[in-house]
Amino acid sequence: MSSLKDLLAQRAALDAQIAQTKDKERGEAVAKIKTLMSEYGLTVADLSARASKAGKTSKVAAKYRNKATGETWSGRGLQPKWLKAAIGGGAKLEDFHV
Repeated sequence: MSSLKDLLAQRAALDAQIAQTKDKERGEAVAKIKTLMSEYGLTVADLSARASKAGKTSKVAAKYRNKATGETWSGRGLQPKWLKAAIGGGAKLEDFHV
């Protein structure tokens, strides 16, 4: 059975090996990325511009509004609680149409 001292020494050696491998693999990844960027004529600005365009989503306009509270619902997804409660109380969906 290993002693605590032996196990701590093994962990230190593994931590050093992990750090060294991580640095090596990151360096290889950076070199590969630089090669691809050079090959396709890309810049860092090109990468950030494409990423920001891909993440944009459009906001859907509200179709229903609670006049008392100003809460809105686009008509997509589940009905909000305020609308369910109002319809349950006898109101019609058309009463809330914007």
